[in-house]
Amino acid sequence: MFRHPNEKMIREPIWTTWAKYKTHINDSTVLSFAQDIRDHGFQNGQLEIDDAWEKCYGAQEFNNVTFANISSTVKRLKEMNFRVTLWVHPFVDSDCQENSKIGVTNGYFVKNTNGNINGSWWNSNDTHQIDFTNPEAAEWYSARLKKLLVDPGIDNFKFDAGETDYAPQPSVYNNVDSEKVPNILSECYIRTCAKFGDLIEVRSAWRTQDLPIFVRMLDKDSNWGEDNGLYTLITTLLQMNMNGYTMVLPDMIGGNGYSGTSPTAEMIVRWTQANTFMPAMQFSYLPWDILSDEFDSLSIVKKFIQLHEEYADEIIKAMNASQTIGTPVNPPIWWIDPTDSVALGTDDEFLLGESILIAPVILEGKRSRDVYLPNGTWVDGNTNLTIEGPIFLSNYSAPIDILPYFIKQAV
Repeated sequence: MFRHPNEKMIREPIWTTWAKYKTHINDSTVLSFAQDIRDHGFQNGQLEIDDAWEKCYGAQEFNNVTFANISSTVKRLKEMNFRVTLWVHPFVDSDCQENSKIGVTNGYFVKNTNGNINGSWWNSNDTHQIDFTNPEAAEWYSARLKKLLVDPGIDNFKFDAGETDYAPQPSVYNNVDSEKVPNILSECYIRTCAKFGDLIEVRSAWRTQDLPIFVRMLDKDSNWGEDNGLYTLITTLLQMNMNGYTMVLPDMIGGNGYSGTSPTAEMIVRWTQANTFMPAMQFSYLPWDILSDEFDSLSIVKKFIQLHEEYADEIIKAMNASQTIGTPVNPPIWWIDPTDSVALGTDDEFLLGESILIAPVILEGKRSRDVYLPNGTWVDGNTNLTIEGPIFLSNYSAPIDILPYFIKQAV
């Protein structure tokens, strides 16, 4: 059994079609996206084909109009040195008639106490949720995905959803302890997903902290604040780690552009910096598409992708420690001094392991920030100066190309 997600997902960027294209994808747009990434100097990484590839939701077969040449597309992506993953979900819409009929006939869908199997999700109000507490249903789902690994040769999957509220309520499950209802559905789904190995991501979880797979944050909005914006990239990271989900896959850098609001160049840069010492870096909005007259966003983003790669061994070390002794990968700063009242109240800084403190700039227009360092001897990652904590660093200089971070020295 592997002990952490695939190292390539940690070391190399993940590029996904979702935020940039939403559902407007086909063979041509996917290849254009990939070529654009290569043309701007990125020589490795993972490319995710997101929503709207299926001929209908639940078919688990490519749309033969928009993806008429998918085998050739996947082959070309691999020739370009991309790993190719595919967005999938646990639903079968009623209009996806072949699989809908199979699921109904064999009892593969979640039903409620009245026997109703009709649920809803964000893409449909007429769907069925596969019942992963039924081993036969789970195998039916998995077998269809395994075919995609062979033809057209997808490397693995981005598993979406898995929450219980999309099924008809109150739901009834197969031979399970009533105390585990309804969350047992999420657990069984995630454990089914985990059988696909270390090159996956999931977005839901329940009592699955033992699985060494990436759990993705829910979609972030393209704003700076506490309303699901950049600020919450840190608070969500801390919350997941303290609940035992330490293999955190942050959502797309710059957010998802919902409500017609796209990220600015400054937001892309600051989001990239905040993401640098987290376990993975995931892009969809491209820094060369969103420009500034004040700075070279592409050069800055490349700088921090490189910094992330340089510290990938430290991230993997923290992941291994999480598996062996249960420590968080990205704890809050009070983790190294739980009696420090200032550290206890700090939610805009975080640690990598127990030795690197990161204090990103997460406010628009700011070129400095206050930094708090707990007890210990710290070396400034930007200036190489040694600093004794505990100490406030007021107005620490952080122009647009600087991420404040500090390395704790061994006693």
